[in-house]
Amino acid sequence: MTLTNSFIAELVVDANRIHLLDGYQRRRTLERAIAAVRDLRETIGMPVGPGRDRLLDIHTIALSVERGWQSDNDVREAFLQAAGMIRDLHIVLASKTKIGFVETAE
Repeated sequence: MTLTNSFIAELVVDANRIHLLDGYQRRRTLERAIAAVRDLRETIGMPVGPGRDRLLDIHTIALSVERGWQSDNDVREAFLQAAGMIRDLHIVLASKTKIGFVETAE
């Protein structure tokens, strides 16, 4: 099992036992997930673009979770969303798919 797969599994397991994690553990795990998504995006050449990015929502949850501003369900959903993002990016990386963007003239 690769480190990426292990981390995905960790996120899913932690999502299912979210009530056992304190605020610090929740924040740190989400921060690790955010860093992993950013690293994978950079590795496959996915530029930061305009528009809504779910990663920013996960980051917002990570920043406010220790203050008790997020429900267990919101944090659980953020863990699972991050796991899905990492899984998808890992598949793209493993497939050696080239990602490119073309600017259109308006």
